[in-house]
Amino acid sequence: MRYVKLDDTDNVVVAIESLVEGEEVLGIPVRARIPRGHKMAVSGVAKGDPFRKYGQIIGFASEDVAPGEWVHDHNLRVEDFERLAMAANPTPASIRHPEAAPGRSFDGFHRPNGRVGTRNYIAILTSVNCAASAARFIADEVTRSGALSAFPNVDGVIALVHGTGCGLDVNGAAHDVLRRTQWGYATNPNVGGVLMVGLGCEVFQIRRWMDAYGIEESDIFRSLTIQGSGGTRRTVEQGVVAVREMLPAVNAIERRPAPVAELTLALQCGGSDGYSGITANPALGVAVDMLVAAGGTAILSETPEIYGAEHLLMARAASPDVAEKLAERVRWWEDYTRRHDMQMNNNPSPGNKAGGLSSIVEKSLGAAAKGGSSTLMAVYHYADPVTERGLVFMDTPGYDPVSATGQVAGGANVMCFTTGRGSAFGGKPTPSLKLASNSPLFASMADDMDINCGDVLDGVSLHDKGAEIFEHIVATASGARTKSELLGYGDYEFVPWSLGATM
Repeated sequence: MRYVKLDDTDNVVVAIESLVEGEEVLGIPVRARIPRGHKMAVSGVAKGDPFRKYGQIIGFASEDVAPGEWVHDHNLRVEDFERLAMAANPTPASIRHPEAAPGRSFDGFHRPNGRVGTRNYIAILTSVNCAASAARFIADEVTRSGALSAFPNVDGVIALVHGTGCGLDVNGAAHDVLRRTQWGYATNPNVGGVLMVGLGCEVFQIRRWMDAYGIEESDIFRSLTIQGSGGTRRTVEQGVVAVREMLPAVNAIERRPAPVAELTLALQCGGSDGYSGITANPALGVAVDMLVAAGGTAILSETPEIYGAEHLLMARAASPDVAEKLAERVRWWEDYTRRHDMQMNNNPSPGNKAGGLSSIVEKSLGAAAKGGSSTLMAVYHYADPVTERGLVFMDTPGYDPVSATGQVAGGANVMCFTTGRGSAFGGKPTPSLKLASNSPLFASMADDMDINCGDVLDGVSLHDKGAEIFEHIVATASGARTKSELLGYGDYEFVPWSLGATM
């Protein structure tokens, strides 16, 4: 396959392989080399008229464009237009969305509150950046000591540190976001025990946070401060003792079967390219539909990266209220970027553009395909606990570590991350499967990529690829290690969204 036309109404095709000047596509001579993943016009488009891909507007011609010309950001611009709530068809063939087999289960860690984890970590959280080094020292000391070898059900001790916690208003949005993000990680089903470390004088006070959520010291929750412990060395010593005392209780929980309905899947894409919306994202969407059919939950996020496709999600909303909540979040982002002298079309990144994506609308139409075709059940603010089952949306930035942090705080216990250019990412405590949109990427970054979706371009159906992804999700939830876990990713990817002024 040299090229693909995704919808009968499209006036561009996507080059699956580079198109050479002089060859013909649909009887049209190629006027200049078209890189793989990029677009070629298959009809004349007058200045000001729309370009269409997926049957949707992806931008407007900034000059007259002749058939056979390369279409990219040099002749495509973004402007406001009326979004039509019509279903996009992201593939040249129809998609059959399978249902998960009844009774499917995974082996997980059952928590006292009824939730089920896919991993079993002890997390060292920090109230402020000033405690970051001490937290890392504690985690490193426990790991180096070999103490974990006697506790096979514990996946590890992780220090999840951040760059804020002070210089902010205790009544402001930044403090509120950090507070609920920390709570979300402390209660994520993949966390069996928590040690909270602070400095002592910071704005984000541990005791106030504990009181706000009704947290008490126990055999699986401990806290201390550097000032209260008598300095860094004593803090590390006391922290190591606290973690060692938690290990028996955390290790006592063993994997047992649980229905796949207990899975909450975070959906991420990063380093997207022109293939992402044709292969990896819609294939993941099929897996999402399978999970939702089995009673599970999937969290679609990255609000700046569904911009221009939000109307398609709103058309699938469970109620007008859910649709309006999504529209309100989009309006908030439009205002947010204006106030900071930015534009929503500053996204896509240079790498996205090199991979064939010309506008945020084009990128968003492909990114939204990760959500499959299921009904949109709810819309959440960043790091809010996700309580609704099915497909939901969480408002997050498009920046992957920040977005993923919000999803994990919301309760995600497994993650799928699609990429076309080759994002290097992995998170703890939530394992992340990496899905390559094209076969050359899968081959060149074999140590990072878990699943090759590039074979969709060679004839593998989205139905079969989605079923393959679903099986990987279940296996990962049961303990199979992802490539990012084998590489050791996840200790530096905890990045809470920092809102408001730093004072």
